[in-house]
Amino acid sequence: MKPIHLIPLTGGNSPAREPRLDALEQLAAALARTFRTPCRIRPETFDLGFALDAGRNQYYSTAILQRLERAASPDARVLGVTACDLYVPVLTFVFGEAQLDGNCAVVSTARLGEEFYGLPPRQDLLRERLIKEAAHELGHTFGLRHCNDWRCVMASSHAVERLDVKGAEFCVACKKPVLHNGNF
Repeated sequence: MKPIHLIPLTGGNSPAREPRLDALEQLAAALARTFRTPCRIRPETFDLGFALDAGRNQYYSTAILQRLERAASPDARVLGVTACDLYVPVLTFVFGEAQLDGNCAVVSTARLGEEFYGLPPRQDLLRERLIKEAAHELGHTFGLRHCNDWRCVMASSHAVERLDVKGAEFCVACKKPVLHNGNF
């Protein structure tokens, strides 16, 4: 059973582009419970300047995954967490991305907070969305694809409304591959 390492990802010198430590601590505790494996925050930060597309004012998540892979250890899963807005070229944005059957994933809080949509901040909702998105992306590292069960955490979410209606748990079918990897 591989532990999960969280790595804070920053987008330059702006504090608004750094994940909050309390959010990382809450995420680490939630992921440790969900996957029944140790989860810790690594002390180093990772600057995403190399992945910035200035024209889009977004960060290329696939390039981030490739760089995280170099920093990863084979005996742990790595989840990069950022407040920077992520994209892949064929989509306007992504909440996260992962290597299917790999060791690395990345998630962003940029579009998970209510303030992004012009609403008052709600830390409880941000925390819930981040936990779901992180579990979803880590599920991909176990080889899981998107699930047709809209309640499963592995259901595809291309909007926060879809993220809000799905659960934070794996359905029975999606739980099986994770079980075979020594978790749950």
